Amino acid sequence: MKITAQEEYGLRILLRIARQGKEGLSIAAISESEGLSTAYVAKLTRLLRMAGYINSTPGNKGGYSLAMPAAEININKVLKVLGGALFSQRFCEEYPGAVKLCTNSIDCSVRSLWQMIQLTVDQLLDQVSLKDLLSPEQQSNFLLESILEEKLKLKL
Repeated sequence: MKITAQEEYGLRILLRIARQGKEGLSIAAISESEGLSTAYVAKLTRLLRMAGYINSTPGNKGGYSLAMPAAEININKVLKVLGGALFSQRFCEEYPGAVKLCTNSIDCSVRSLWQMIQLTVDQLLDQVSLKDLLSPEQQSNFLLESILEEKLKLKL
């Protein structure tokens, strides 16, 4: 499994906008600070804007700003907007192989594995907000480790 560039850069752009505060951040400024092309930044900001995470204000003093408080922005939902789930129920329909229907559609232990991984990832990421990632790396790491430890305790 891989985190896509779109998910990584989209999340970094959202964090950069959140750190800017109420003052808007232009595509050119985001592009320069993240080392991305303006076309790619425009594509990602469009996705984030259409999902309701950021607002755009036109004009010289305009730019992008958060559409809601960072504490209300769920990282799991953001990542799904940017790249989708790791595994969806439609996967078997979309990738049946060379035949019309998957040959394992009735009894598939691999599907069970992917569903369990998706469930675990969803449960963890549902507890993380954009605000949690605004802290310096060491603080964010401590917070994320404590969420994971709590999850593991509940399972044992």
